[in-house]
Amino acid sequence: MRSLNPQQKAAVNATNTPLLVLAGAGSGKTSVITAKIAHLIRQGMSARHIAAITFTNKAAREMKSRISTVVDSKQIRGLTVSTFHSLGLEILRKEHQKLGYKSRLSLFDEQDKKTLLKELIRHDSTGLLNDDDLDRYVWQISQWKNGFILPSFELSQATDGTAPAAQLYQLYQDQLKAYNAVDFDDLILLPVQLLEKDPVTLNWWQQKIRYLLVDEYQDTNATQYQLVKLLIAKSRRFTAVGDDDQSIYAWRGARPENIALLQRDFPDLEVIKLEQNYRSTRRILRAANHLIANNPHPFEKTLWSQKEEGVPLKILTHKNEQEEAERIASEIIGHKFRSGGRYKDYAILYRGNHQSRLFEKSLRENGVPCFISGGTSFFSQTEVKDILCYLRVLVNPEDDAAFLRVINVPRREIGPSTLEKLGNYATQRKISLFSACFEYGLGQVLPNKARGSLEQFCHFINDTSDRAKRGDTFAVLNQMLDAIQYNDWIKDSHDNDKVIERKLGNVKELMDWLERLAQSESEDSLSIDDSPLEKAVSKIQLLDILERNQEEEQGDRVTLMTYHSAKGLEFPHVFMVGTEEGILPHQNSIDEENIEEERRLAYVGITRAQKTCTLSYCAHRKRYGEIQECEPSRFLNELPESDIEWNAKQNKDPATQKKHGRETLAGLRAMLA
Repeated sequence: MRSLNPQQKAAVNATNTPLLVLAGAGSGKTSVITAKIAHLIRQGMSARHIAAITFTNKAAREMKSRISTVVDSKQIRGLTVSTFHSLGLEILRKEHQKLGYKSRLSLFDEQDKKTLLKELIRHDSTGLLNDDDLDRYVWQISQWKNGFILPSFELSQATDGTAPAAQLYQLYQDQLKAYNAVDFDDLILLPVQLLEKDPVTLNWWQQKIRYLLVDEYQDTNATQYQLVKLLIAKSRRFTAVGDDDQSIYAWRGARPENIALLQRDFPDLEVIKLEQNYRSTRRILRAANHLIANNPHPFEKTLWSQKEEGVPLKILTHKNEQEEAERIASEIIGHKFRSGGRYKDYAILYRGNHQSRLFEKSLRENGVPCFISGGTSFFSQTEVKDILCYLRVLVNPEDDAAFLRVINVPRREIGPSTLEKLGNYATQRKISLFSACFEYGLGQVLPNKARGSLEQFCHFINDTSDRAKRGDTFAVLNQMLDAIQYNDWIKDSHDNDKVIERKLGNVKELMDWLERLAQSESEDSLSIDDSPLEKAVSKIQLLDILERNQEEEQGDRVTLMTYHSAKGLEFPHVFMVGTEEGILPHQNSIDEENIEEERRLAYVGITRAQKTCTLSYCAHRKRYGEIQECEPSRFLNELPESDIEWNAKQNKDPATQKKHGRETLAGLRAMLA
């Protein structure tokens, strides 16, 4: 508590009324949440009755780590620190029977979701659903779930334009239920449905969670807000921490107006503003404040800092995107040389991932190591997930999620109708999908041909599993891939030779890696009786840890990432590239006259910077194969003139030139030393 400023202390001590903490960028909100949890425990509240909810696993891990440094490990036993989705999954696992589900729910990721919807569209008898609209259907269903809109309601309100998507929504939910599966949006939607209709269950969870802290509250959607309201309706003891100026996820359902709704739903709401910034120089904060002041605000706040004045923000103009990439690389190399810093001190932020290519190329050509955050993971590639799910079924045929992924890959003409009937039968019998395929009673709900296809697949799995355990495991696995003609499936599914080559390479790399993994000596607690295959699959459970550590162990490299990915992070030196009309703000937002969120995105970019911030744009840019003229972003003109320099040059004046000379000499001396 001694390290907190007066506003932070007030936020920690306010424990008996609903509280909204308006925490500006870099204002120490995580410290406040950590200190408040410690304060509640020291006041006598059991940790098992406290829940802190945030939006990312990384943020939850950081929060847990900080709490463990200030509170004894015995005292925080039972404390819930998790994401919204993890809390929802915990509720579903405990209450699954009340919602008509079996235990061991299968969780569909975005790829599984798309695959199922694609199959439903392919078997659509109405002819109204179009495969080309798949991405729109995926987005729309997610928006409905995040807006707490159920299929029955949407169907009753549907127009000619929305009826096909609403019908697909209903089919999709029926299919998931039959599979004993949920998607990520269901992890919030289903618990809310349950708690609304079951007062006994609601009371149990209200007794369990007697104090709730919600981080990044401005990113909550309608369904998440409903979950929060249900959980704290009785105790009315909660702390919501957020910043409406950093609400940048409306495209995925976030509602910054939830901050204003708190005052309506909780008239006794206390509001505390955290306006002291511990991250950035005063110039950077003035520029950010000046920019975001152009947005309307339910609550006014102004960031300030006791740090140094700092250097002006630089705005660089370039002929085209190639020159922009080369100049930014040159700026980083020169600045690092003069200052003696590290590459990890620099970040290049952009609106979309497609902008990273030229910057990565330019940096690498100049020998600058870089790290692209948010790129597609090896383990999230379709072909990698397919093979891993085959292995999971070989080791554990009761794994419904893995079974559903591979039953029709490559295609075996086992349609969604067959699988829905199989799922319903398995649910009634309270057995796995795999076991249900062998039951005589299945013949009463499925025709012989469909049942025969299922049995044939399951016999194949049993035979392969048995041979893998008794013989050369990885020779058998390679024989399995040949038997199902998986490589041919890849070739038939893609037209691009480079894509085919990459995917076939991923398959080989995965099989080689798994074989090395299974044969290596392990220090874990695996039984000596485990087969090589079982060892490999057990290690697969660690893949999420390997992925998780990748960013944390990125080393001394320049970071390339989107503005959305950068939220919550900070860097000494930030380069905001492509600040042009049509990019930032994005053309879709311009067309929809929805500039406020784009301005918040620019605000997030500026406030990532600790010491320097450079913004750049191009006069011309190649789009859709044509050279187009570009206009600088309107946001550049919304920055205070006294705190920016347009087209700053290293030799702009004698004083600057002399300063750079001294810095260069110091850098040279440091390098030689």
